[in-house]
This record gives sequence, C-alpha cells and structure tokens, in this order.
Amino acid sequence: MDQKSPKTDGSPVTLINVFEVSSEHVDAFIADWRHRAELMSAKPGCLGTRLHRAVSPGARFQLVNVARWDSREAFRAAAADPEFRQLTTAATADPQLPVSANPDLYRVVAEYGVA
Repeated sequence: MDQKSPKTDGSPVTLINVFEVSSEHVDAFIADWRHRAELMSAKPGCLGTRLHRAVSPGARFQLVNVARWDSREAFRAAAADPEFRQLTTAATADPQLPVSANPDLYRVVAEYGVA
C-alpha cells in the first residue's frame, strides 16, 4: 500500500479537548486557559485555536477547545514544553477549580458544506 500512516504522515491534525468544569468555575478556567493558549499559539506548527463555551449552564462539557496544528509531531513537540506541562498539570490539580480535561488529536475524514 502506498498510503501514508496516519501516525507519521505530517498532515494537519486537530486537537479537540472537552472540559468538564462546573458552570460557576468556567470564567476562572477561561482566564487560565488564555495564558496556556498564548504560550501554545506561539509554538511552531500551531495554526490557531478556539475555545467554545456551552450555551447551556447544565451541559456536561462547558468548554471545548479546538486547535489546528501542522502535524501530530508539531503538537507533540509543543506539548512537551516544560512550562506548558506545568500549567496544564496545575489546571487539573487545583481542588478549588475542579476540572477534567479530555484531549486527543483528530484528522478530518469527511466534510460537507465547508467553505
């Protein structure tokens, strides 16, 4: 087969990270997220990121981060940054701001009506 492996082909990937955080802690989490996003958006290979907030305060996942990266390798290199690792560990370890992060990388497999 001449298809490239999705693990190492260097094609763009999308990080999707859904956050379980109570609605009363969302604003504080967003403030901290902005700092982490500034750090990551300056890394080579970052194509941009957006943080989405649930319209309903009762939604299980109050926040969803969608970030585009040049490649899986570019994301992994950026995520290995010691300052970023420290900030992400602190974000999920604070008992005053309980949050559960659920990140993973994805590739588009189908599109409809995208401009």
